Amino acid sequence: MKLTAIHSAILLSLIPTTATFAAGLDRSGQSISAFLQPGNYAEIGFTIIDPTIEGKDLPPRGSNKSVSDMGEDYYFPTAAVKVQATDQISLGLLYDQPFGADSQYAPESNAFAQQNTVTNTLEGTSVEVKTNNITALIGYQPNENWNFYAGPVYQTVEGKVSLRGTAYGGAAVLGSYDIKFKETEAYGWLAGAAYSIPEIALKAAVTYRSEIKHELDTTESFGFGTILRPKTQTEVVTPQSVNIDLQSGVAKDTLAFANIRWVHWDQFAVKPAALAAATAARGKAQNLIDYSDDQWSANIGLSHKFNNKWAGTTSIGYDSGAGNPVTTLGPIEGYWSVGLGGQYSPAENYFIAAGVRYLWLGDAQAQTGGTVVGSFEDNTAIAYGMKIGYRF
Repeated sequence: MKLTAIHSAILLSLIPTTATFAAGLDRSGQSISAFLQPGNYAEIGFTIIDPTIEGKDLPPRGSNKSVSDMGEDYYFPTAAVKVQATDQISLGLLYDQPFGADSQYAPESNAFAQQNTVTNTLEGTSVEVKTNNITALIGYQPNENWNFYAGPVYQTVEGKVSLRGTAYGGAAVLGSYDIKFKETEAYGWLAGAAYSIPEIALKAAVTYRSEIKHELDTTESFGFGTILRPKTQTEVVTPQSVNIDLQSGVAKDTLAFANIRWVHWDQFAVKPAALAAATAARGKAQNLIDYSDDQWSANIGLSHKFNNKWAGTTSIGYDSGAGNPVTTLGPIEGYWSVGLGGQYSPAENYFIAAGVRYLWLGDAQAQTGGTVVGSFEDNTAIAYGMKIGYRF
């Protein structure tokens, strides 16, 4: 598979700003683009997300009070190495953080904050979820056009959540509830196929990732930690997904590209035992997090190579969200976005790429236990990314 001059410009469409503030807990977009590069290749990158998510609480559990920015800034790294072991066999190792959440409601007077009766401090609802993925790949290329690949996926998940305020029924119900999930590992797999015509920079790839089932050791408490429930296990299944990647030369030194992603969120639910029992006793068992719809997202754009050292890209993006109303721990429903990027190649065998993306976040109603408790509208986010790639 030879590298043409126009082919190198497509690296721009793969800068990490293509991964942003997506539906559900989706973060990295789980790209395998590094593995589909020709020859031996390695890269490292990072993305920073700066969201602004504001709204108001709603009756009957709120009083139309404003809710200041509850979306925490966060960043995540990516890394990959791919080796063309023979003309027909390639090997790869990819690292990313595919799913996560970082939200912190300010300790202010609204339905998402509450006085801790133990420490006598005002506390806001918060969530932190972290995942790590290591994907090992082996590819078979029967000719320069086809690439069939598959491999195992190692994944870890951990998290913690604190619920505060009248949105959750106050201290007598869930307004003093805390939960911690101990980091746990599990395994899944992926498989896919790619077709390319290097002479015209045409490439199409379809990649399927399996769901991964975790049994997380769980600690739950009520009353600001004064009532500790027995440790249990909570089943969490990170969703299956399909990525479709397309690119083609459309003019001299110009590429069109598209990425389409589907994530199976509509059966995702986190059901801790003590929380379910406490809410069932009041009429209906409640999930900590759940989603009602699958996520569909797309990113399309153009990359242009100006000369041997410089190239640029522009793109637009869409994310459907995972249903509305949504959880109070992530009150947005998808987004629209625009992005710009640049790539500098000091030499033929390495490059530095950077980009920025602006997102208009979808308006959402936040609910807990089937009751809408907040409205979040006219919110935005900015994503920044950088990547260094090296051919060896």
